Amino acid sequence: MNRKSAIPVVAAIAATFLLATVALAEEKGIDWKVLEGAKVSLEKGLAAAQQKGKPISGKFEMEYGKLQLSVYTASQGKFWEVIVDHASGKVSKTEEIKEGEDLSAAKAQSEAMAKAKKSLSSAVQKAAASNAGYRAVSVVPTLEQGKPVATVVLQNATGSKTVSKSLD
Repeated sequence: MNRKSAIPVVAAIAATFLLATVALAEEKGIDWKVLEGAKVSLEKGLAAAQQKGKPISGKFEMEYGKLQLSVYTASQGKFWEVIVDHASGKVSKTEEIKEGEDLSAAKAQSEAMAKAKKSLSSAVQKAAASNAGYRAVSVVPTLEQGKPVATVVLQNATGSKTVSKSLD
């Protein structure tokens, strides 16, 4: 193999390795140091996203190697993914959810929130308040035995834990 033909092969291997590394990082969660850099809390992200409908879930996630705060909302039978800038707290992007796993998740979350008497923000606030030193990373509502429950993932420098809060 000569040098000219080796360059594309090496580049392809490097690109594959980089994508695998990013995918692994997204699977494992968010690095605490990256999360500490977010000036906006999950609760404030949920509040900011209300301009596009009722928040039905929210999470910090790594997207293409960058931290983002994503909130799903429901309004008039439609579902939206609202991206909130984690530095300013302003909505930076909205996109209608029309198909696939995201739509299935949004429908299930909306069904759970339709039965909820409390907001996701209140569940996140209570979970964070009762776990000093932790920061809320995600909140997802589900129905457990017909009752709405918020699953809140909390994280700190030593790891993460999951807390369930009733939305009744």
